[in-house]
Amino acid sequence: MAHSHIHLDPAVPLARQADKGGHNRWHPDIAPAVRIASGSTVEMETIDGVDGQITPRTKAADLASLDMGRVHPLTGPVHVEGAEPGDLLAVKIEKIVTANHGFTVIMPGFGFLRDLFPTPFVVHWEMAGGFAVSKQIPGVRIPGAPFMGVMGVAPSHELLDRIVAREAELAGRGGMVMPPDSAGAIPAIAGIASRALRTISPHETGGNFDIKSLTEGATLYLPVQVSGALFSVGDAHFAQGDGESCGTAVETSATFVARFEVMKGEARRRRQRDPSYALPGHAHHGAAGVHGAHGATPSKGYYATTGMSVAADGRAESENLTLAARNALINMIDYIADAYSLSREQAYCLASVAVDLRISQVVDVPNMTVSAVLPLDIFGR
Repeated sequence: MAHSHIHLDPAVPLARQADKGGHNRWHPDIAPAVRIASGSTVEMETIDGVDGQITPRTKAADLASLDMGRVHPLTGPVHVEGAEPGDLLAVKIEKIVTANHGFTVIMPGFGFLRDLFPTPFVVHWEMAGGFAVSKQIPGVRIPGAPFMGVMGVAPSHELLDRIVAREAELAGRGGMVMPPDSAGAIPAIAGIASRALRTISPHETGGNFDIKSLTEGATLYLPVQVSGALFSVGDAHFAQGDGESCGTAVETSATFVARFEVMKGEARRRRQRDPSYALPGHAHHGAAGVHGAHGATPSKGYYATTGMSVAADGRAESENLTLAARNALINMIDYIADAYSLSREQAYCLASVAVDLRISQVVDVPNMTVSAVLPLDIFGR
């Protein structure tokens, strides 16, 4: 099986090595770092989510000088041959190996409780033996479950324009939005830097959805928007709680390995507009009943849909968790009806008794992310 490698040095700012295969904006005209055939594996080395600006020596007072235009350096894009709009790109996550140090920060003006926590704060973590410990929060050990906070494909020009317009309209209503901004943009190419999407918010293409279940063994399904899909990844996390409440997880750098497969016509056939994912049995904890009772591990795993804070008519709603949950549930009903030949009424009732709604993130403004998680062991009994 073909294996490609994109090497970025996590100790070097992206601007000094972008020619090796990196960027920090979403745009369909960013040139691919590698071209692969469907079924190939790619190893991708990533820089931490703030481009190495926070080191073990960083103090809370230093956070005021961070260049936020450099946030979320991404490794890629990966051009997958044969991927076209209407297809699904299956990203099968094989390995995520993080660095041995990380950080969590409170940034004034950011986070779910930003109105209550206006003071900057830094926690430095050291990771070893599968756990993270910190002198700033003594007496605790955080078990590791590494995943990538940002995974996505490039938007089409049409979708990019639609997202920019709807978020500009939302900003006009007072919503918290990160509009296009060329300051710090990579690539700094006229026509791309000033129009490209920032990486703070997730969209239909994926992006910064911070779904902590996307660990080794999970498969992410992304609706393809442009030829080749143009997949990129970054923002590694050693561990995170659902929600990522203060705006950061245990942030770190990592090496990410995944296999890419094109599912021809499946996004169009399913009418799938948002990312979805499949999980092995160990990756979804805390569920009751048939999928986790008495410590049992489901043999078939889980399938999950996602929803964000965008209404059916395309209107964006800032940080609307109810709308995100509604969209995740509607997407799950559509999936169950299609995959198991059930009516929408049957699917709705089944979702009510078996599907868990999980808050994946509440901080990536303006779009919150909710996952609807279906246990697959309930079928075929």
